Amino acid sequence: MDNRDEVREFLMSRRAKVTPEQAGMPAGPKRRVPGLRRTEVAMLAGVSVEYYSKLERGAIAGASSSILDAVSRALRLDDTERAHLFDLARAADGIPTSGRVRRRAAGQGASRPSLHWALAAITNGIAFVRNQQQDLLAANALGRAFYSPVIGDGGRTPNLARFQFLDPASYEFYPDWDMFAQMCVAIMRAEAGRDPHDRGLQNLVGELSTQSETFRRLWGAHDVRTHGTGTKRFNHPDVGELVLAYEELAVTAEPGLVLMIYTAEPGSPSAERLRLLASLAAEQAVTAALQRDRLY
Repeated sequence: MDNRDEVREFLMSRRAKVTPEQAGMPAGPKRRVPGLRRTEVAMLAGVSVEYYSKLERGAIAGASSSILDAVSRALRLDDTERAHLFDLARAADGIPTSGRVRRRAAGQGASRPSLHWALAAITNGIAFVRNQQQDLLAANALGRAFYSPVIGDGGRTPNLARFQFLDPASYEFYPDWDMFAQMCVAIMRAEAGRDPHDRGLQNLVGELSTQSETFRRLWGAHDVRTHGTGTKRFNHPDVGELVLAYEELAVTAEPGLVLMIYTAEPGSPSAERLRLLASLAAEQAVTAALQRDRLY
């Protein structure tokens, strides 16, 4: 696959972030570039300037693991950035994601009854399944209530990235909007590196780049990250502020799908508000069932 532009821009963006001081080198006067020079990266990686310049031009196909590791150390890449560099190299070599068979389209996996049963069994937390394109494919009852601003009235499959960048309601739902935006794009960048053949993700990136200047700017930064675990703050229209811890789990039966679970610290105000949201969701379900009964 010809991903030379992606490789070039990623390496240049990482090089620009490392200062000579961070690399243990004298800054010197009259520096014309932010961060390190190519010659300095080559020296730190133990390769020739010509070879590193070739890599930074995007010609990464055939680069050995030891070379990629050396460049990763020279550029002070974190674990996610290093994995992204290796993904880009595999794509340039024409090797599918991590040497595996290319991912199936993830839109079908969430239809398995057993996956829905597993989601329904999680009653004290928000649980949902998303794919690498940020589509919200399935959720438990509390998850549907929590993501009601994203899901809306139904119709088009709800998409977390479209909501983030194209729906004004996201500014209210995400009090830390800028942080959420950076995380969203960095996760999508990492997904694109792992599976550069994903046409759905390519189309989504094109759509958001066209319609959102912020997305376009963040996408151009080439930052990558994995979700994993952490804490986020939300402002739900029905119950107010929620501070929730999250865990991301891979759905191994369906490569590309992840299960996200949000929980609140026991005894915290957020835990009380989450219980209130669950109660409201249960009342709404009963009301909807009664309305259906009247219709039939």
